[in-house]
Amino acid sequence: MERRNSTPITKTYSPTAKQHALMIVASLTILITPILTQSTHAAGLLIADGGMGGILEIQEQTVNVTINNGIAVTEVEQIFLNTESRQVEALYTFPVPKGASVSNFSMWINGKEMIGEVVEKKRAREIYNSYKAVRRDPGLLEQVDYKTFEMRIFPIGAKAQQRVKVTYYQELDFDHDQASYVYPLATVTRENINQNTTGKLAMTLRVLSEVPLVDMQSPSHQDGFVIAKHSANFYEASYETDGGSIARDFVLNFDMARPRTGIDIITSKPDGEDGYFMLTVTAGKELAQLDQPMDYIFVLDVSGSMRNSSKLIMSKNAIYAFVKELSNKDRFEIITFNVQPEQLFKTMQTADQTNLAQARNFLDQQSARGGTSLVPALQAAYSYANPDRQLNVVILSDGMTEQGQRETLMQLINQRPENARIFTIGVGNEVNRPLLSQLANQTNGLAAFISQEDNFERQAQAFRRKLIRPVATNLNLKFDGVEVYDVEPARLPALYYGAPLRVYGRYRNTTEQSTVNIKAEVAGKALNQKAPITLPKTDGGNPQIERMWAWHRINSLLNDNTQANNIPQVIGLGEAYSIVTEYTSFLVLENDSEYKRWKIDRRNALRIKRDRAARNVVNQRLNQLREQAMQQFTMVDTSVSNNTNNSISPNTTTNIAPMRNIPAAKPVPTQPQVSKPRPAPQPRQNRGFDIDFPSFGGGGGAIDPISAGLIASLGGLAMMRRKRRRSA
Repeated sequence: MERRNSTPITKTYSPTAKQHALMIVASLTILITPILTQSTHAAGLLIADGGMGGILEIQEQTVNVTINNGIAVTEVEQIFLNTESRQVEALYTFPVPKGASVSNFSMWINGKEMIGEVVEKKRAREIYNSYKAVRRDPGLLEQVDYKTFEMRIFPIGAKAQQRVKVTYYQELDFDHDQASYVYPLATVTRENINQNTTGKLAMTLRVLSEVPLVDMQSPSHQDGFVIAKHSANFYEASYETDGGSIARDFVLNFDMARPRTGIDIITSKPDGEDGYFMLTVTAGKELAQLDQPMDYIFVLDVSGSMRNSSKLIMSKNAIYAFVKELSNKDRFEIITFNVQPEQLFKTMQTADQTNLAQARNFLDQQSARGGTSLVPALQAAYSYANPDRQLNVVILSDGMTEQGQRETLMQLINQRPENARIFTIGVGNEVNRPLLSQLANQTNGLAAFISQEDNFERQAQAFRRKLIRPVATNLNLKFDGVEVYDVEPARLPALYYGAPLRVYGRYRNTTEQSTVNIKAEVAGKALNQKAPITLPKTDGGNPQIERMWAWHRINSLLNDNTQANNIPQVIGLGEAYSIVTEYTSFLVLENDSEYKRWKIDRRNALRIKRDRAARNVVNQRLNQLREQAMQQFTMVDTSVSNNTNNSISPNTTTNIAPMRNIPAAKPVPTQPQVSKPRPAPQPRQNRGFDIDFPSFGGGGGAIDPISAGLIASLGGLAMMRRKRRRSA
């Protein structure tokens, strides 16, 4: 920008260019008003008093995504144009993906990027409104609810531009050798809203992985993305358009050659502070399938809220895709619910062709209407429990159940039959992720969230793979030789095949003899494994995990039954780690003097500087890989499979190996630092963030090289089961 001192834009726009613009993150219409004098709808539509409004267009929008060993950093930069002949205030609403933390909000004021700071929510709104009264340059970003954020900017001058940037961090969901990145665009809007953009939309996604990549594709935009394979560990995807529909989520899937069961650890240790770690455990291919018939109850939400964004249609497709994956020994039933449940068979049935056809016909007849009451449906599902068979209750819902039922619902979850587990699937962007995740975690189940543009068959196959292999329960981690505290989650969930379990924590007083001891139960047998770990006394290369730890800590505090007593801690963590919550907001002021005037520390400005420095090191590494690859000019299109011969055969040894942390990101050396020679793997160029896998096993979680070490006894138990079956 820039802002009120900028030269007005004089370009003439056609009527089609003055359509409702869509925010790139949210695909929502944006209407504007000189001064906000009434409440607005969370869907992003803002109407001025007396019906007076205006139109704000997106001239340019650029999305840069860096996925570094399982953590994605998404930067959305946009240039907005006020097409009106007056100053306006703009309001935008947008969702963020599951597991994402909004970590920065910047505006360009008088040609300079001003980085926002996180302030207690009520105070941030008061400061913002005080500037509006004198028509200064504030910006505000608030969390509206568990899925929606709002950005406010005032004033945008007549015919002027405004440049903004939003950054968020997220953990990617992994399933063994597959992962997906979803950039949410499709969301709930008003009826008859135009879902096209007239400006430039560009997206670049870079994936760095120490576990070799074997394929990358976009099921949502097969003909739009160009994918470049720069090496087995680095892929790049790009998309660009000068206008058109952005009503679909961007989905990118990548497949990896995944090693065996493992544990890895990544650390960050700023000077003068205690350290942070992220430890990931993954159960791998060496686990044998369970030869055990199971019962499945699919509980489908058909309430009125499922009508939006085709959630009911997607949920029906997900159920049908899942049922087709069942074995001939499995049985299933479908229960639909709004204010009361309806059962398909009223008894358990096998997934033969006749029953599949009946299930399809039953699902096709369902429509979304009425209120949401999950409790009766869950009680009906429990009635099918058979003590001789595992009961898997799969709930497909947006989680918009009536508020008064939630306490009763949690009590019912805890009263489930002994052999029952709850799994939840949320489809689309408008889902109550916290509630659905809590329902699953309470029962050692899993929660999954699927985009409208994803491949339902792929997701169903991945979900089923988790259920037909052993599950590690009652997990416990004990650290020796180092003081570890504030571990998240405090209660570790079950470990499923191919689903990485991430554990965050703080550490201090580390020694060279630090170890972690892992205990669990698998099929009634105890596991007890110990491995050495390295928790360094200084590490500045992975600052992103500091925010991720704080984000998980905040969520734990908010989910605590004593939430009211935890609010001061939530506010303190939000301000310290620059995280938007329901109690904290981002505030952008005109210059540093204004922050001093309000006694707002520039903590986020310092943190962003550290984050960008670490990310620049990664990008330098990626640029070098790209330059090397360009010499060979290896370009592939998304319509062509990227399958290569880079896959790694699973290592089935059960010996536990030392875990190696990902060290700090150092300046890129002129010569690569090569580890000591060893038979396998071959030495790699180490620029400060590689994982050094031991030759006799090593970690590398599912797709996600932030995993490592070994719970090799999982594989050992599976091998013993295979031997017993052969001897029998």
